[in-house]
Amino acid sequence: MARTALLAGATGLVGAALLERLLAAPEYTAVTVIGRRAPDIRGPKLRFLSSTLEDLDALADPLTADDLFCCLGTTTRAAGGNAGLERVDYHMVLAVARAAQAGGTQHFYGVSAAGASATSPAFYSRVKARMEKALAEVGFEAVHLFRPSLLLGARSESRPGEAFAQKLAPMLAPLCIGPLRKYRPISAAEVADAMLLVARSGAVGIVIHDLPM
Repeated sequence: MARTALLAGATGLVGAALLERLLAAPEYTAVTVIGRRAPDIRGPKLRFLSSTLEDLDALADPLTADDLFCCLGTTTRAAGGNAGLERVDYHMVLAVARAAQAGGTQHFYGVSAAGASATSPAFYSRVKARMEKALAEVGFEAVHLFRPSLLLGARSESRPGEAFAQKLAPMLAPLCIGPLRKYRPISAAEVADAMLLVARSGAVGIVIHDLPM
């Protein structure tokens, strides 16, 4: 059955990988990317909608799609502090989700993080937990949240700490077994594959997916 997709965060590591897959997926006849910057990828199914994600009320047309994929995310350093992190990873995510749901979208697929917890000592993990809880209350028929640990892949932006961690990843991975498996480093491509796989299943409800699946 033909479907349409809306993707936020298409220029990030997971978002770029997911966009490639959505454009190649035969069941998606149209893919709308919303964000500040147009993706490098082009295609006949692709439509770019320029938005700061803080001006959604000013859009000429309501956001609408069968499936909303949200890959928005930043770091405390890149965001300039905790307030900036919360602005992107919580407020922008919820703004897109609520606007799309109001436009008729019923299925949400989003990237969270391993270790997301309301009681975590890490502000980042607490923000992700708040985001998950808020998304569950938006009113979607399906909410699927994917929790990757350290993401592997080449970023266009500089993240020195993450780059260093990626170099250590091959040594860390064998230690992540049993209950620690969810903290195993994972490639952005694997996360994108998991999101598309679950979207294709059409499963409803609120589901947290620890990765790798």
